[in-house]
Amino acid sequence: MSHPLLPLTFLLYALILISPPLVPHAGHLQTPHQAAGQPFKFTIPESLDRIKEEFQFLQAQYHSLKLECEKLASEKTEMQRHYVMYYEMSYGLNIEMHKQTEIAKRLNTICAQVIPFLSQEHQQQVAQAVERAKQVTMAELNAIIGQQQLQAQHLSHGHGPPVPLTPHPSGLQPPGIPPLGGSASLLALSSALS
Repeated sequence: MSHPLLPLTFLLYALILISPPLVPHAGHLQTPHQAAGQPFKFTIPESLDRIKEEFQFLQAQYHSLKLECEKLASEKTEMQRHYVMYYEMSYGLNIEMHKQTEIAKRLNTICAQVIPFLSQEHQQQVAQAVERAKQVTMAELNAIIGQQQLQAQHLSHGHGPPVPLTPHPSGLQPPGIPPLGGSASLLALSSALS
């Protein structure tokens, strides 16, 4: 919204421009804008019209700049929202990474404690399987991520059977031991330890 005194200010400015100090010379008045021997060209209404046009132009510019500022402010708000979202995601991923690292350390400790109770042959097989499990390549990671994304898409759409997870490509299953389900493998491990 424009200031209520702006039109009055422009009007006074116009009157000052078109009414310079008058110096009598040879029977008529001469202004600084007036060339010698030429009459004054701008009348007060013309000057006011010109001031009005300039004022409208400035108002249009002000309106355009105001819209641009509002657009930039909304973009800034959106960028801040994205920044907060990405920060929260990064923080969550960092926490999850540390959690998974700690889980891996604890599982490694458990494996190191359990392996001596196995027979010599099984100890070698488990040690080899553990070493293979540690050697994860980028191709394997990409395949696992792709499977997880497919499964997430199927679950989010809520139709069709879930995507079956294939065995880990690094071959965690030691040779000579048949693949078992999750609970069956725990039972087999507990019976082997007892």
